[in-house]
Amino acid sequence: QVQVVESGGGLVQPGGSLRLSCAASGIALNYYKTGWFRQAPGKEREDISCISANDDSTTYGDSVKGRFTISRDSAKNMVYLQMNNLKPEDTAVYYCAVDQTYNYCPTAAETYGFWGQGTQVTVSS
Repeated sequence: QVQVVESGGGLVQPGGSLRLSCAASGIALNYYKTGWFRQAPGKEREDISCISANDDSTTYGDSVKGRFTISRDSAKNMVYLQMNNLKPEDTAVYYCAVDQTYNYCPTAAETYGFWGQGTQVTVSS
């Protein structure tokens, strides 16, 4: 069975950094597009970043461009999201998702078939 699990969230002060991890079982992440999303209470889900299946090309949402970096470690079957210079508006539940339908970034969240449970990131002083 396919399982996607995020970890690495927590409480951090503005300007700090966190690295989120996406671990998968039952699926090889290097063969599929993987994305990061976030959602804060009362707000719409936001596309954060995506890494494509074939050429490892990446995309970033405007709100995180230059601060966040997505990467993949195929040997460990892991995808990471390095988050630097965190801001209070980054506070949200962050989700990792895997898309087996389309290879290239970006696509709508509806194309992702497997989602993790989410990990909470809170940026506050």
